[in-house]
Amino acid sequence: MTPTILDHLLLVSELFQRDMARAFAGTTLTASRVRVLWLLQHRGPSTQRELAQELDVSARNVSGLVDALEASGHVLRSPHPTDRRATVVTLTDAAAEQMAAMQSDHAQLSVTLLDAVAPQDREPLERGIVAIAARLAELVEAAERAGAEAAR
Repeated sequence: MTPTILDHLLLVSELFQRDMARAFAGTTLTASRVRVLWLLQHRGPSTQRELAQELDVSARNVSGLVDALEASGHVLRSPHPTDRRATVVTLTDAAAEQMAAMQSDHAQLSVTLLDAVAPQDREPLERGIVAIAARLAELVEAAERAGAEAAR
């Protein structure tokens, strides 16, 4: 049987997960913790509530992630300047450098991966990937809405 586009996408996803696990083996970082760091790198200092919303996880889950990242020296917590109930999470300087290096590595990997594609096929490939990601997001959101309505 010929593999479908979904089969290829699932393989790509699995390979990225394996590569991430290899890259962080022997460290305190996990995929979930890196996702928090990535958000902080791109959004800047954020409250734990904002992180929970962006990650679509519970406040308790974010608290555990931030606890671990604080213990490993990746983030700092500080009181929110105007909301005494909130805590602001900020990357440490070392973590910001690490995330900048990771961003550079991602850019290089993007170039390396696109080198496997003929130059005339790169733009259509990128458009196709963007379209597939948008459609999958729509399908997932619709399924989540349907599940939430059924649970009522």
